[in-house]
Amino acid sequence: MVSTEYERRIAARFATFDQDGNGYIDRADFSAAAKAVLAEFATTPRSDKGQALYGGAEALWQGMAGIADRDGDQRITREEFVNGAVKRLRDNPGRFAEIARPFLHAALAVADDDGDGSVTVEAATRVLRALGVPEHVATAAAAALDTDADGKVGEAEVVTAFARYFTVPE
Repeated sequence: MVSTEYERRIAARFATFDQDGNGYIDRADFSAAAKAVLAEFATTPRSDKGQALYGGAEALWQGMAGIADRDGDQRITREEFVNGAVKRLRDNPGRFAEIARPFLHAALAVADDDGDGSVTVEAATRVLRALGVPEHVATAAAAALDTDADGKVGEAEVVTAFARYFTVPE
């Protein structure tokens, strides 16, 4: 039997992807996420970083659709998300990390103000906020990503944490 806590966590994960709140996840949600991150960091969509982020968003959408869109209608319902994505990804979190990596890599590049391949905890918080994560959660999550307390967050930590967050244990 699925617990109420598990259902709550699944609903939160689904809502993170459902950027427009229309009850399903589709390509437009991933484009909206990219657009929000670009706007937060005043990066133009036609720039190299902007194009990489939109490309990463498309790759993430394609990966998610391939795993969860069982009826092929180019939309992932909550039921498809729970019965497709969550179950499959829980069994193979590394697969989800690879699906998400292009988007996460590009989002970090947009937020990376000095080009060193990592972002400040504050920039990581801004990315999360742009993606719709509530302020208090974004702040705590970004701080937790800084495992060595140097004020910076790298791609490896972000990809691992993202996969762990979305591969919800029952």
